[in-house]
Amino acid sequence: MKATIIKCITSVLALFISVITFAQQDFQGQAFYQSKTSVNMDNFGGREMSEDRKKQMAERMKSMFEKTYILTFNKTESIYKEEEKLATPGQGGGFRMMMGSFSGGKQYKNVKDQKLLQEQEFFGKQFLVKDELPKLEWQMGSETKQIGKYLCFKATAVKQVEDSVLSSFGRRDNNQNDNAEKDEDDLEAKDEVDEVEMPKEIVITAWYTPQIPISQGPGEYWGLPGLILEVSADRTTILCSKIVMNPSEKDEIKAPTKGKEVTKQEYNKIIKKKMEEMSEMFRGRLGRGGNFMRH
Repeated sequence: MKATIIKCITSVLALFISVITFAQQDFQGQAFYQSKTSVNMDNFGGREMSEDRKKQMAERMKSMFEKTYILTFNKTESIYKEEEKLATPGQGGGFRMMMGSFSGGKQYKNVKDQKLLQEQEFFGKQFLVKDELPKLEWQMGSETKQIGKYLCFKATAVKQVEDSVLSSFGRRDNNQNDNAEKDEDDLEAKDEVDEVEMPKEIVITAWYTPQIPISQGPGEYWGLPGLILEVSADRTTILCSKIVMNPSEKDEIKAPTKGKEVTKQEYNKIIKKKMEEMSEMFRGRLGRGGNFMRH
């Protein structure tokens, strides 16, 4: 009982301090997130594969999906961007080169104006994807857990997921000549695409802290009465590793302007058309025994 009372008093004091902090007009914070995606190697590509090969592929995919992001926020706005890292020698390959053509830049969220802007580079062309903030019907729970020094509450939502933009590239052509010579890395690259395709509907689980009472979070996630410190969707988990409040050097938070302005729907159509073209080219090359992914 005594421990419970002390915990309640501590939580109230933390919330009180947070209210004072966020009453400042020019406050700013930074949250550092790590993103991890698990892959079921047992069913990888639907083909027999040795344990050593599975380990090699798992290591390759680990480097592709493990990323670090920085969320810079104030009361109503935020900028979310990937932390820049130097490329590791030998980490090339056709699939990674193709994925590098989907380079995402800064993502800007404005919860007051319900606005989302995303800088996106696609095969050398710069786009500015403009959309409304996606709204999730969060179900608030009473379950809590500690993340660092922050007390977090659980919330869940169901999200409808669009078809993967890479799905047309990842699907195999069942009519293709099975006796044609196929490049092993090409097939593995296609399997990698198959493996990361999303289901039609996924459950989102988020952990937010009222100690930082802003409606922000990593990526497109927002809409809770506190900063989201952890979010899990399908096989991907994004976890906050560090928070810096009111840094001595503040970054400017403003809407990005680079690139041709398009809606999310228009951008998805552009990607789909390009991927269909690449898929046809890929099948043609395999049919002739060529090597597409090493181009």
